[in-house]
Amino acid sequence: MNTAVKFQTIRATCTVVALAGLLGTLATTPAQAATPVGWEGQALGLSAAQQQSQGEGMTVAVLDSGVMENHPALKGKVTTGPDFLEDGLEPGDRKWGQHGTAMASDVLKVAPKAKILSVRVIDDEKNDTPDVKDLEDLRNQGKSPIEEGIRYAVDHGADVISMSLGSSDWFNTYSAEESAAVDYALVAGVPVLASAGNSGDGLNSVSYPAGYAGVIAVAAIQQNGTRADFSTVHTYNDVAAPGVAITSATNTGGYKPVNGTSPACALAAGVVALMKAKNPKLTPAQVNDVLIATTNRPAGGGSALLGYGPINAAAAVQASSSPPEDETAPVAYKGKEYLATPDGTPKSTHPELEQELWMTGAVAGGVGLVMLIGGVLLIRSGRRRAPTSAPMGPGGAGGPGGPGGPGGMMPPQGAYPR
Repeated sequence: MNTAVKFQTIRATCTVVALAGLLGTLATTPAQAATPVGWEGQALGLSAAQQQSQGEGMTVAVLDSGVMENHPALKGKVTTGPDFLEDGLEPGDRKWGQHGTAMASDVLKVAPKAKILSVRVIDDEKNDTPDVKDLEDLRNQGKSPIEEGIRYAVDHGADVISMSLGSSDWFNTYSAEESAAVDYALVAGVPVLASAGNSGDGLNSVSYPAGYAGVIAVAAIQQNGTRADFSTVHTYNDVAAPGVAITSATNTGGYKPVNGTSPACALAAGVVALMKAKNPKLTPAQVNDVLIATTNRPAGGGSALLGYGPINAAAAVQASSSPPEDETAPVAYKGKEYLATPDGTPKSTHPELEQELWMTGAVAGGVGLVMLIGGVLLIRSGRRRAPTSAPMGPGGAGGPGGPGGPGGMMPPQGAYPR
């Protein structure tokens, strides 16, 4: 055989073998999300979890500030829903898609074969955990972007709802409409997750939607497994996930590290997508129970710090195949039946008030009111007799001729000039 021909034959054979080996490697290696995976991968047990499930067939609704669907980590995986914020902003504006794009990439980092449904309900005024108190004007107009977003997500095929947002104000943050929308999702079989809040190193205020019944509230841990300083501490916390230096996509096409309970929630939502892809029949209650039962439980047990502990994604996905029974369904009452009140009083009437108790309460209230008025008058009288306060001048308090008289001499402590 000609030497040149022989060399080309050997080279072609080697190429075929190399390609075969490469194809075999690709077939056995789980697909990875384009967003770089950092310490959170090991903390979650992500590699072992993705060998069991990658979120195939799942749609995660990301209720946020919008998602840049052309980002390399997201291209072909995002469906853009309506903009319920209706503030006139569009992709390309600095308040559009910064936070939402990051959160969508964190979901796909965990569940790379899932799809994202983007529903815009907030802007990027604050990009750690966006504050829903800015929506108060819309609420006063009878609108709630978060409520509308939840209902839209449920009605348009979402399997999981992720809300990396919350309130940071003690007042005017609870919304009955949003709470009802959460119920709507749960009844439809859609788990709802929300970030616990980032006020743990401040006022530690209650955060909604994390505080609504049925929502899986996600706290944040740092690299050593302990609570991140900013993570809100409250009894509604269910589980925790990594939330410090989480590399996430930006709305300009790159990546940057993000801190907050926001990425913790998005990562947890990705884990739930893995679980539901493994067992599509999981109910929201079963998702919650499995997540809690498989956490890396802290030595001291569950607490308001991290709920029941950091998520173990591998264990959660594995346990999804045989979840505990869902006991949240309505059940028939089997106790004794009372057709009327135990003392026989008809439901349409009420027993007469006991006059002695009523009079005792009225007299006690009147005495208390008199004492209160007397105390106020006494305090006001004392204030009128007290010396005024002024900077110390050359002649004493108040200067020459002040309360201390000539020479500025102050009266003895506790005494007042007559």
